[in-house]
Amino acid sequence: MAGSRGVWKGGMAFEISQDDHVFLLDSTPDMGGRDLGPRPKALLLSGLIGCTGMDVVSILDKMKVAGYGLEIRAEADLSEDHPVVFTRIRLTYVFSGANLPGDRIERAVRLSQEKYCGVSAMLRAAAPLEWEIAYEP
Repeated sequence: MAGSRGVWKGGMAFEISQDDHVFLLDSTPDMGGRDLGPRPKALLLSGLIGCTGMDVVSILDKMKVAGYGLEIRAEADLSEDHPVVFTRIRLTYVFSGANLPGDRIERAVRLSQEKYCGVSAMLRAAAPLEWEIAYEP
């Protein structure tokens, strides 16, 4: 079972306790917050990056791929009406390094997106989720 606990800290801030870690969620000053922590919807994108990223590096490790760097970028379009929700999500996996095996990298990302990443599956049920792979030197 997954779980978290949140305690209101005034304004719009909540102190979240999760898996023996504590962090703050808050809003922007124009929404009554003090900008003490990330916003809840943005944290969903961070969770998506962590989930698929952990999958990809684990799969690449099993494929004996080494010597690469990885940055994952997530963006989402938002609806205009309330409740404001994601209407489209885009992930970009940016790999760096020399002589990278593109076929294995694509297979690792595809496996994460199509089979392993539970956060991708949950968010994909709410909004289209697109992904691409890019390479930088």
